[in-house]
Amino acid sequence: MSEPVFLPQSSRSVLFLTLDSCRYDSFLQADIPAMKSVGDLHRAMAPGNFTYSSHMAMFMGFTPGDAMARQTGVNPKFGKIFRMSQGGIAGQGKEHFLLHGRNIIDGFARRGYRTLGTGAVGWFNPKTETAANLIADFQEFYYPGNTWSLGRQLDWLADQLSATPESPVFAFLNLGETHVPYYYEGAPWSADYNPCVPFADDNDAAESRRRQIAALEWVDRRLAPLLVAFSSSTVIVCADHGDCWGEDGLWEHGISHPKVLEVPLLFRIGDSG
Repeated sequence: MSEPVFLPQSSRSVLFLTLDSCRYDSFLQADIPAMKSVGDLHRAMAPGNFTYSSHMAMFMGFTPGDAMARQTGVNPKFGKIFRMSQGGIAGQGKEHFLLHGRNIIDGFARRGYRTLGTGAVGWFNPKTETAANLIADFQEFYYPGNTWSLGRQLDWLADQLSATPESPVFAFLNLGETHVPYYYEGAPWSADYNPCVPFADDNDAAESRRRQIAALEWVDRRLAPLLVAFSSSTVIVCADHGDCWGEDGLWEHGISHPKVLEVPLLFRIGDSG
């Protein structure tokens, strides 16, 4: 199978990647040079404890942040990467993008951007009514059908980005390989066994960690060409939340535990004018 080819993107373009369920410590330990080249790695707190709530907040400009920082983007309370003109106070630091509209997707569309999105987890499934709040404002959206379909997502993005290479784009990519059961295409373990299940008796924290780190490293190799294409653009890499792996007897996400809220955040700002 041939790898997708990505054309260089405008410095005005934006690439927003969310690694679903990725813990900060997994990201820190993983050998992932492509993603780590985006910018400084920050230990941030997610704005929600499950996919839907966190993405709804991020699409309003409330990206993960470090409340102790005094840097725009690192601490959204101080200054946001994306600020909606009617979405809360400005903060003390100047935002990178001031947007007008229903959310950041609509805001970029009103600026003349093509808005492209693809999400791997079920909350983005267009066959469900609940997905509409997340995906309705994208001009083009692709749901691959399961949580380990990065190859198909990248093929779709490459096709979309090649259609009008002269236009600035807002491209959103939610990756599911880091979500339970921590599986990627061709992984040397079965997706049928999930080592992280709420209230189960046969969970395995060491196996969860091993799998998520391996998934990150697999994902990083495939993301490298996409990140090169956006090398002069704005890029944000973060997780929407993490998972508990037995801390305080808890497993997975959807609970407001520190290990669920602790996520990686990296970003680089291109031309925000």
